[in-house]
Amino acid sequence: MSADTKAKWRKEIDWLLSVTDYIVEFVASKQKAKDGSTMEVMATRQRNDLHMNIPALRKLDAMLLDCLDNFKDQNEFYYTSSKDEDSGKTTRQEEKWWIPTPKVPPNGLSEVTRKWLQYQKDSVNQVLKAAMAINAQVLSEMGIPDNYIEALPKNGRASLGDAIYKIITEDFFDPDCLLSSLDLSTEHKILDLKNKIEASVVIWKRKMNAKDTKSSWGSGVSMEKRELLEDRAETILLILKHRFPGIPQSDLDISKIQFNQDVGHAILESYSRIIESLAFTVLSRIEDVMHADSLARNPPNAEQKKNSVKEQPKEEQPEVLKSNEGTPTSKTLLDFMGWNLDQGDTNNNSMKKDSIDDVGNKPLNKPANVVTNKKISYIERLENLGGLRSPTARH
Repeated sequence: MSADTKAKWRKEIDWLLSVTDYIVEFVASKQKAKDGSTMEVMATRQRNDLHMNIPALRKLDAMLLDCLDNFKDQNEFYYTSSKDEDSGKTTRQEEKWWIPTPKVPPNGLSEVTRKWLQYQKDSVNQVLKAAMAINAQVLSEMGIPDNYIEALPKNGRASLGDAIYKIITEDFFDPDCLLSSLDLSTEHKILDLKNKIEASVVIWKRKMNAKDTKSSWGSGVSMEKRELLEDRAETILLILKHRFPGIPQSDLDISKIQFNQDVGHAILESYSRIIESLAFTVLSRIEDVMHADSLARNPPNAEQKKNSVKEQPKEEQPEVLKSNEGTPTSKTLLDFMGWNLDQGDTNNNSMKKDSIDDVGNKPLNKPANVVTNKKISYIERLENLGGLRSPTARH
């Protein structure tokens, strides 16, 4: 980051946070009078959540800027334009076509640079986790807007659906078993599940806190059962948060941000989200460089896998079928299953000659439906058709 950009960044952050100096609360404090007596008066100080989180966010901001400054003197890797035709395209680069492609030396980065890059990645990852934690805390302290409440279903069962509601209300509840039974293959499905569970939690909390039991929120569910269901739903949300930390904000979070009227919460949420976004961008750029380094150090891995898959049916299959002619210690699948074909070789030879003559004189038609108790094995069918042969190529 250039000096002008850094100065502009810090100036704009100071403008954003300058309002928080006037968001205060009254606290009791002691004051000495002129005659030496002590009296209690109400003094003002910055609100507690702002007093705790703003210094932490400023420290995270400074750590990110220092991390960017550390890359100023490195000269082992550089970036090429995405439109450069000479730069080879990989699947990872095609997914991020708008980002410049990192280039490393032909033999990869040095060991010192690789360790230094891993240290920078760990530092940025810690900043990202801290910013995400502060953002989640601020969102949890925001009030739920009326627009979101009015759009909720009447009960938690309608929000979750019959299948999930049945599992969550069973006597023995396992959240991991519930998540494993659901389809969480895409980000959209994970977010949809999170929206349903958060809506059900809000419904159950409102029903427990409702003073009028005869209101439209009331139902025949006991207070203890609602508390149990809420606790189970909170457990599922916690598991989703740790298992999928990068999912987008839910409908509840978006509604809180959109209709929030607390200036302090708005500043904390926006500042933490900015740092979170910047840390994620820096982390992804570092991972791109590390990925380019791994490709430079191990270039033939992908090609070897493709070649091994293509050559497998040509080389490996004949070896398995020809292993009967190998050493006595080698075992085939037939030996392992106990199907010994060495017994009665003389009988098999005569049968093979007769079967070959029959096959040459008669066409192979579908046999008639004959009721018999004897089951013909796969090996016997091969013998009747002319003995063991290597299968012909399909392609």
